[in-house]
Amino acid sequence: MAWRTILLTLSMNIITLPLLAQSPPTLADFWAGTAEWVVDVEDVGLPVGESDTVYRGDGVFWSYLHASDQSAGVIDQCGEPVSFPGCLTRWESQDGGQSFALTTPVCTMPCESCPCTDEQDHITAQQYPRVFFAADEAYLAYEWHAQTILRRSDDGLNWSDWVFLRTPGGTWPSSYAPCTAVERIGPHPNIRGEVHDCLVGAPPGLYVEGDTLYVFMGAGSAPGHMRCYKGNRHDDLSQLRLCDHDPLFAGAAEYGPLDVTEGPAVNPYFDFRYISSADVLRVGDHYYMAYEGVRGPDVLERGMDTQFGLGFARSTGPEIDGPWEKYPGNPVLMPVTFNFGIGHADLLVVDGVTYMYTATSQDQRGRYVLRWIDE
Repeated sequence: MAWRTILLTLSMNIITLPLLAQSPPTLADFWAGTAEWVVDVEDVGLPVGESDTVYRGDGVFWSYLHASDQSAGVIDQCGEPVSFPGCLTRWESQDGGQSFALTTPVCTMPCESCPCTDEQDHITAQQYPRVFFAADEAYLAYEWHAQTILRRSDDGLNWSDWVFLRTPGGTWPSSYAPCTAVERIGPHPNIRGEVHDCLVGAPPGLYVEGDTLYVFMGAGSAPGHMRCYKGNRHDDLSQLRLCDHDPLFAGAAEYGPLDVTEGPAVNPYFDFRYISSADVLRVGDHYYMAYEGVRGPDVLERGMDTQFGLGFARSTGPEIDGPWEKYPGNPVLMPVTFNFGIGHADLLVVDGVTYMYTATSQDQRGRYVLRWIDE
């Protein structure tokens, strides 16, 4: 009897030990359908909006976020309240990324002179920041009135002067300068009287691979496209060139049913109008991207976008500059919803665990974690 007990115990250990040693799932497992996003922290203390969250080691996380006097009592470095949508601020977490606080509610960037101006200092529109820490230098991209602005830093605290990414930027009429099919603004059923018919810009994304800096941004509208620019990160950042494969991928080809504005029936059309806000990680032989898709206004002449979703895409091969495919289960977390900030997300991997910061409700921002579906 004793020997039978010992053998049974050993066999149980043999069965259960591999399960105990199982590694955390990755984005590759999510893509394969064996892992899912689960809410880890419902509210991390960040305002609902667009941020980029990075891990700095020893349990310290930073989140770069555009904020204003309205959203967080922010003043500029001349002491004046900052108008909405706001300037770049740095929020910090000392508890492993579970809660963030803005200890100094002052714009990160100094102004050239006082008072600060939007044209020179971008003081009210340092929007949708993305930050990437390479081994020797950090890089920042943000949107200023549909223009992509780039800066460098040695420490992520003090930033260089800004440069434009010198592409066709913002919106313009093709009568002024022609644009490609990728850059074209097409017809939208709930928008009429477009002044311009070309677009390059929208919230950017960043990735560094060796000495190459990649900048992701939206191009065109209805349908929207994701494209990239690349170049030597040690050279003039304003001179990055368009990637060879353009676009990386496109949004839905049509708006879909006019009488349905949210829910599963319109999920296939969630990224018809715009694609932007890329955040990229490499896992194995693929690059994975979280992005915001916008279907557009839900009714004619509303004057603002109201239908948002969070999408994923990945490179089909081992290169960023090549074709990408969209995740077949897009949008993730929830169906297309009305005026909800679920589309802008921050991805990061800490000690093998994959996290994502994004909105968890209409008025709070939280953290998700990848878990095995059978956990």
